Amino acid sequence: MIVRDLQTARTGDRLVKADGWDSTRLLLAGDDMGFSFHITRIHENTSHVFHYKHHFESVYCVSGEGSIEDLATGTVHQIRPGVMYALDQHDQHRLTAKSELVMACCFNPPVTGTEVHREDGSYAPVTEDA
Repeated sequence: MIVRDLQTARTGDRLVKADGWDSTRLLLAGDDMGFSFHITRIHENTSHVFHYKHHFESVYCVSGEGSIEDLATGTVHQIRPGVMYALDQHDQHRLTAKSELVMACCFNPPVTGTEVHREDGSYAPVTEDA
């Protein structure tokens, strides 16, 4: 059994910070669950382009308001508490926070915790050595 406290995890190396967002990685590849689980905060009045070319991601909005835009089609969906989206086609997207968004996120394959977003908004492919 794995038990972790969000507030405790935010004080250590499981908290990853970037310009306009942070993510607490509660489960990582090393936990051998087959997915990773994160609580991510998107700062108020920020907008970010992400493109997980090598990962699938599902996201559930816990709190806050914003939008997600599918950059291939221009379709915009409103994000608010209770809304879930899944990037099942490795969708390049823009996530915009009107107020701080708190999101519960799952990645498959799981992230290791050391990834950084590349210039195009993606993580590098998972390798057997990771």
